[in-house]
Amino acid sequence: MQWVRDYTPDLDRRRLFRQAMIITLIGNIALAIGKGVVAYLSGSVALYADAANSVSDVFYSLLMVLVLRLSQQPPDLGHPQGHSRFEPVAGLLVAAAMTYAGVEAGRTAIMRFIEGAIAVNPGLPTLVLLASAAIKAGMFVAIRRIARQVNSPTLETTASDNLSDVLTSIAAFIGVLGSNFLWPILDPLAGMAVSLWILRIAFGAWGENLKYLTGAGASPELRVVIAETAQSVSGVHDVHQVITEYVGPQLVADLHVDVNGSLTLYEAHHIADEVQARLEALPDVDRAYVHVEPEKPQRD
Repeated sequence: MQWVRDYTPDLDRRRLFRQAMIITLIGNIALAIGKGVVAYLSGSVALYADAANSVSDVFYSLLMVLVLRLSQQPPDLGHPQGHSRFEPVAGLLVAAAMTYAGVEAGRTAIMRFIEGAIAVNPGLPTLVLLASAAIKAGMFVAIRRIARQVNSPTLETTASDNLSDVLTSIAAFIGVLGSNFLWPILDPLAGMAVSLWILRIAFGAWGENLKYLTGAGASPELRVVIAETAQSVSGVHDVHQVITEYVGPQLVADLHVDVNGSLTLYEAHHIADEVQARLEALPDVDRAYVHVEPEKPQRD
């Protein structure tokens, strides 16, 4: 008796995940060290806020490596549907790290605002922030490309975090320049802006990954697409009871189709196989379960 569904290792998918994890880990470690040292030497609150964000990035990168490796394990008796629900756990870890970074950046900026801001020498801090923005922009493009190839919400969250880091580095850059040439208080104000932006992105990441983890259903628009796709199969007269559920980031569709009641079992089974194949060809559907029912006779 077969207790778990067939599983064929996707070596290319694993290679892409490994590539994304290496890019994320190395990039975040390098930026955290660079920005942390320069923030300490310059005393810039805006740069400190950006450095705190990079430290949180390192933390979630390490956890993401562990959890994503676990999510790629094949189904077994303990997890017959696979381990994909571990992936949004990694997404929540990313969201938690971003939340911590946002709170820490905001706290530091407020304290500096209260104690009195200082003008920051723009030399080295501005160079570090511009380099950080450029590196994070490259990471955003690379991780988003991989995320779309493997359909991974965790990597999508990571890509969004990289994009937010580009914007926070630019905000910190403006704050450092403004503190020297315009008004010292612009440095902690930029730190507050960085904090709010980080928290905004983190809030979205919490909601997205909790949806996957709690088994939420597909959007109404996607349910319509699923029903229409099943209806397009020759021999299907009606589609009803379309139930969808996210098992981790992967969507499972369960639906009933009505066929001619006089068909042989072989013919009805062939229609069900065709419906399943077309649904699983949809980019948003991982698995489909099709129940065949005889069409209800029409009344005169």
